[in-house]
This record gives sequence, structure tokens and C-alpha cells, in this order.
Amino acid sequence: MSAQVLDRMAGIVGARNIIAEPDAMLPYLKEWRDLFRGQATAVVRPGSTEEVAAIVRLAAETGTTLVPQGGNTGLVGGQIPVADGREIILSLQRLDKVRAVDAEGDTMIVEAGVTLQRAQEAAEEAGRLFPLSLASEGTCTIGGNLSTNAGGTAVIAYGNARELCMGLEVVLADGRIWNGLRQLRKDNTGYDLKNLFIGAEGTLGVITAAVLKLFPLPAARATAFLALPGPAEALALLNAAKAGAGGTLTTFELMPRIGLEFVLRHAAGTRDPLSEPSPWYVLMEVSAQSAVGLNEAVESFLGEALENGLITDAALAGSLEQRKDFWKLREMLSEVQRFEGGSIKHDISVPLHATPDFLARAIATVEAMIPGCRAVPFGHLGDGNIHFNVSQPVGADKEAFLARWNEINRAVHAIVTEMHGSISAEHGIGRLKRYLLPSVKDPVELALMKTLKATLDPQGILNPGAVL
Repeated sequence: MSAQVLDRMAGIVGARNIIAEPDAMLPYLKEWRDLFRGQATAVVRPGSTEEVAAIVRLAAETGTTLVPQGGNTGLVGGQIPVADGREIILSLQRLDKVRAVDAEGDTMIVEAGVTLQRAQEAAEEAGRLFPLSLASEGTCTIGGNLSTNAGGTAVIAYGNARELCMGLEVVLADGRIWNGLRQLRKDNTGYDLKNLFIGAEGTLGVITAAVLKLFPLPAARATAFLALPGPAEALALLNAAKAGAGGTLTTFELMPRIGLEFVLRHAAGTRDPLSEPSPWYVLMEVSAQSAVGLNEAVESFLGEALENGLITDAALAGSLEQRKDFWKLREMLSEVQRFEGGSIKHDISVPLHATPDFLARAIATVEAMIPGCRAVPFGHLGDGNIHFNVSQPVGADKEAFLARWNEINRAVHAIVTEMHGSISAEHGIGRLKRYLLPSVKDPVELALMKTLKATLDPQGILNPGAVL
């Protein structure tokens, strides 16, 4: 890239918002698992939608490629430039304004760089709930959440990011601004364009702001940590809880004993909530608009589940601190696996009824391929999304284990595909999984995706190398 182009970008955003020194760029060039380290000419930090549009227009004019980036918490490398080092990282973190909160209409307009935690807090300050919840919520941003169609722990009740978005503001690949910030729950005047950009990982346009759905704050929550024999019992418990737990089932997270042991071993301040170990556990949370009788209803439900053999033990949180302790056991599951050596990851979903069969087959498959490996499947059983991770055998060589990543992925994804599931449930495709698309997508669907990309970004300047 010519120095003249960078100078023109500096004229748009200000010289202090151009980062070109290698050490200063480093936090933008690697993701936290260190699977991807990239190269870039510079990081450009616009502070408004108009500045984003001006940068994109200049990129289109000069053939400069851009990689949009939010909080850099993505897990598939979609936010990391890995081409030839001539790309520009377009950081949206300065677009951090909460533009409006409409408590009566249950909507909120926020810019793309607002962190998920800040969006949650802004909603709560207005007496409302924004229910998207992720372990990285203190760092991840709304633009990134929408660009990857993030899921999280409350999908069972409220849906993915797509279901929580009513409208978007997007800068197109030619620099035009599409203002689709509509606060309408019913609008059938033509195509629903926002859904082209949600989940597109910044390859079709740059999300700069969004209208988000809000909900009444729950008056009460009941949180339980449950022991059970296996995934089949967990699935039966899930179906029973949807109808008879005394409120709205908002969380139903499955985890194996080995995952809990990893957390207890490596996460300070954690303890086992139950007196005896169990092969599997569920973190279940039920919300209600009335505080009266919720705990009693959940206790009654759990008593029936004990009698029916669906669970073998239960602990119901008796305080906010105990609730936080239960949640910490789930939220630390991803982080602590790095202390156990190499970990091969999968973010998959299968139809709910197939979950027990998938887990049994996938665990048996990876254990046969790498004797001594430790399967650590956990996640959002309520929507069929399992993070099927595989930790290396104790004492094994980490690099040799990780060298088998693609081999293990192919075997696990073959089972997922056979069950009509998805190889990317909530993390996206990015750069990590793009080579898999031809083997899992219908050829017509893949051709339509390529046509869409060529139509909306004919020069290929937005996030080249990601997704397609």
C-alpha cells in the first residue's frame, strides 16, 4: 500500500487513530487461543459511521482490502488478516455509543463497538433485559456478536443474536450507508436485508449500529446445579423443564465430570457444589416475572426428577453469591482447558433428539483414534449446540497432538453431517473452517453464497479469505 493512501486515511480519522507500529498492532493481529497470527499494514480506528464510510470508499477506489474487527474475541480467525500483510484492520471499537434506549418500546440502538456487557448494563439501567450472554461479554462487541450471529447461554429462551436484532446500519462495500435502523416488530415491505449481514462475518458489509430487542427484567431467578447419569437423562430433563419448571427455562448447560475437574483444578475460588462425583452435570436456570413461588416450584420439579431417576443430586442456589459460584463453573470451562495441554475444538449442533447418540459416537471415535485423549464436550444442550473439545492425553506431546487437528475435525464433522447437523453452531466459519464448506454445503447453496459475495463486494475488499 502506498504511503499516500495511508495519509489519506489519516486525514479521515486523524493521525492518532492510525496504528502502524508493529508492537502497537500486535494485540489486533492475534486471537486469544493463538491459532491465528496475522499481518497488516495498519490498524485504522474510525470514530463514526461517516468515517467508516469514507474509509471504505477510499478502499474501494484504491483496491485496498479491509478486515473489520470488533473486540477480537472470535474463535475461528475471521477477524485476523492472514493474507500478504497488505490489508488494513478496520477496528470498530471507537464506535461505542449507546444512541438511544426506548424502554416503552423495548428497543435500544447501539453502535457496533459497544461491548456486550455495556449493552446489558444500558438495558438494565432502563429496567430492561438484553439477554445475549457470552463468557467474553466484557470484551466482545455488538458488531462482532451480530457479524457471527452469536448464541450463548440464553438461546433456549431468547434466540441467537439474529433473533435479538430488529434493524441495522451498514456501510456497503462501495462506501454507501444503508440506514436500516427500524424499530418495527412488523415490517413486510420487501426483503429482510439485515439478515444478509448478520452472520456474514464482515464479508458483505460493515455493521456500524443496530436496533436490539429488550425484554422485561426477571423478578426472580432460580439456579440449580444438577448431577445426572448421562446425556439421555439430560435431554429428558430438558423436555420436562420446558413445561413444568415453574417459569421460563432460560439456561440448560451440559458439562461432563472431566470438565468440572479441570475447572476445580485450575480456577481459583471454585468448589464442587455436590458431595459425590457424577458422570455428567447440568446448570439450569429458570426465570419468572413474579418472585413469589419460583424456588418452591423449581424444588418440586427437581424432587420429581430425583424420583424419576433423571437426576441423582441437586443444589439450588440460595443466594446471589452461590448463583455466581455455579455460573463460574460453567464460564471457566473454556479457559481452563489450556492448562491441560493441547485442545482440538469443535463448535457443532445437531437436532436435539440426536444429541445423546452424537456424544456417544463422537467420544468413542476420538478415543479410538487417539488412545488416552480426553473428550470434554459441553455447552448449550437447550439448543443442540455442543462444544466438542478434545484434550491431549496426559503427558503427550502437544505439537504432535495438535498436528492431528484436521484429522479429528473430519471424523467428528462426518458424524455431525450424517446427523444433519452444523459444523459451526455459533462461532462462524472465519478462516478456520472455510475449507470445509464444499463438503458440507449443498452445491446450490454454496453457489448462491458466492453470487451474493460477488454482488455486494465485487472487488473483494471486505475480509478477503474469510468464509468463502
